[in-house]
Amino acid sequence: MSPRPDTLLSKINSPSDLKKLKEEQLPLLCEELREFIIEVISANPGHLGASLGTVELAVAIHYVFETPDDKLIWDVGHQAYAHKILTGRKDRFYTNRKHNGISGFPKMSESEYDAFGTGHSSTSISAALGMAVASALSNHNKRQHIAVIGDGSMTGGMAMEALNNAGVSKANLLVILNDNQI
Repeated sequence: MSPRPDTLLSKINSPSDLKKLKEEQLPLLCEELREFIIEVISANPGHLGASLGTVELAVAIHYVFETPDDKLIWDVGHQAYAHKILTGRKDRFYTNRKHNGISGFPKMSESEYDAFGTGHSSTSISAALGMAVASALSNHNKRQHIAVIGDGSMTGGMAMEALNNAGVSKANLLVILNDNQI
């Protein structure tokens, strides 16, 4: 199951392909991504709502930042379907969460774009902060570290502890709050 060949999405196999688009084409790409996610998940197992809510975030992050050099951490994996599609797994997306298919969550062994094996919620900020500190210690000071976390996950103690630690560090960390008002 692949996108129709006449779509923008059919031409995207990596963030470098995404960056070739003009900004005014991005809303159409987001619409096509949403349609593709709905089409695939309607016939296969998966989490629909959270991923539909992060389509624009995934497109914007991969358009602006230099992934995989810049480290992107999704707090919960079911937000990351657009990310998976934009990072070379579009043609295998129909295997999502199936035996021998792609993982339903970011998985480091699956793609260089999955910087952290996302599991339970509230861990993205601490993971990204740890990577940011490690980058600083290795003199990779230009590398960006992005944690995407939902408002529901922000209630977790691990997220609060990580924010507390980030507040006293000089680490290069960007926290994006996906406030979907849950």
